[in-house]
Amino acid sequence: MTESPGTKAANGEVCQRVRNGLKPERNGSVKSLHRSHEWPPQEKEEVHAASRHDRLYSRPFIESFEETPMLVAVLTYMGYGILTIFGYLRDFLRHWKIERCHIAREREEQQDFVPLYQDFENFYTRNLYMRIRDNWNRPICSVPGEKMDLMERVSHDFNWTFKYTGRVVPDVINLGSYNYLGFAENQGPCADAAAQITMTYGAGVASTRQEIGNLDRHEEMEKLVAKFLGLESAMAFGMGFATNSMNIPALVGKGCLILSDELNHASLVLGARLSGSTIRVFKHNNMQSLEKLLREAIVHGQPRTHRPWKKILIVVEGIYSMEGSIVRLPEVIALKKRYRAYLYLDEAHSIGALGPRGRGVVDYFGLDPRDVDVLMGTFTKSFGAAGGYIAGKRELIDYLRSHSHSAVYATSMSPPVVEQIITSMKCIMGEDGTTIGCDRVRQLAENTVYFRKRLREMGFIIYGNNDSPVIPMMLYMPAKIGAFGREMLKRNIGVVVVGFPATPIIESRARFCISAAHTRDMLNRALSVISEVGDLLQLKYSRQRIQPASARPLDDNMYDDVDD
Repeated sequence: MTESPGTKAANGEVCQRVRNGLKPERNGSVKSLHRSHEWPPQEKEEVHAASRHDRLYSRPFIESFEETPMLVAVLTYMGYGILTIFGYLRDFLRHWKIERCHIAREREEQQDFVPLYQDFENFYTRNLYMRIRDNWNRPICSVPGEKMDLMERVSHDFNWTFKYTGRVVPDVINLGSYNYLGFAENQGPCADAAAQITMTYGAGVASTRQEIGNLDRHEEMEKLVAKFLGLESAMAFGMGFATNSMNIPALVGKGCLILSDELNHASLVLGARLSGSTIRVFKHNNMQSLEKLLREAIVHGQPRTHRPWKKILIVVEGIYSMEGSIVRLPEVIALKKRYRAYLYLDEAHSIGALGPRGRGVVDYFGLDPRDVDVLMGTFTKSFGAAGGYIAGKRELIDYLRSHSHSAVYATSMSPPVVEQIITSMKCIMGEDGTTIGCDRVRQLAENTVYFRKRLREMGFIIYGNNDSPVIPMMLYMPAKIGAFGREMLKRNIGVVVVGFPATPIIESRARFCISAAHTRDMLNRALSVISEVGDLLQLKYSRQRIQPASARPLDDNMYDDVDD
């Protein structure tokens, strides 16, 4: 239900977020491909007219990122400053054993050893995270569907340890799980099929795919995934994180260049680093920044030798899980073709959740999936299962079967998990003879638009694309991170709150994940509570009507060089 601040990598190179420094144009406006700004009336009309005649986009592409109010930013910095001062004071008291330190540290007899725990790196955990730790790692004791049951716990030592009371908090509306299509359920065709296959195959395989762990159900699942995506072949892996981190090193290496969006997930960051490739980062969803790096890579080649790069791999996500933004895939593909680079697309959050047929961001834009060289996704969200996949040309998949560490050394996927994937995917495709899958895809889209619209009308600052089921609501101040999560739970609403280092220090937020399983009554109840808590904590920061940053046309002016 909750996400720890450490789940997103605090990567100074790849995950650092650039919010300012946009290049002013001659007419005084700001050229930005991912942020909403105040435009003069004439310019607003020109932007919308351009989007209507844009040959790359077949539908409106509306994203908004309202600027942090200056007073809120100042107060947020002051809050972190005060917490930091008190943190150093408490560390001083702990050093002289005036206050007890509960966190892991070296024993006295090991003081001359090289430090195993970096005190400064743990400073945030000791003095800031511990204050609001009760908002994370809450145990649930039911299916994580549209509602869930929570195990109540208390702490008598300021969140250093917890004790369970034995009481269950029932029927908490779940706005935190990635259950986009509502397939996380313990009844219905998916659950029945998984239970039946367990009786036939058992719960585990106890071997790798290359040895004696390759079941006929694995083969059927991979063929179904390839058919679902409209590609030649596909390969499944037991863990979504490892699908990225273990396969990117198999695709690129020394002498290759990776161009990574600055907000890419930690699994993509780790995979890029493990590959040994050169990594360069472009601003989030900014096609000017991406093209500038592509031009420089083509012109200058590798450092020192200036030899051409062996491969140039562009790495992006379909939906960015902390921003709620959708990749500008038509423009990325256009640049990829223009400069003959390869494209790696992570559809972890977008597969099943976007597109009229639930086929992800490629389906959302009406593009040809064959234009994406490496199409990655996970089964953990829209399909209510576990694991991930990579799809593409048959030659690519055959290569990965023998070169990917995830394929060679990892244990095969559990049979009931495989059956959950097969059944839910057939449901989405309509191969089960019903319209349940199509109805859920449509319901998710309706719920997403409704929830976002209502939150904006209430005066909250909301990030992301209008069609993204990931909805970040800005909290900003550190004290409000914990307060919002606690107050919502008191009212039987389970939410995810996220702070630094998972987000920029002044952009703490609550992140809502909408599901097709949410009824309109549930959403209205949640919205009423959010509004009530928003008034209590003074979270309705929005002071202006957000002007959407519509898609820009692909022309020469759009890709002018930008200053770093």
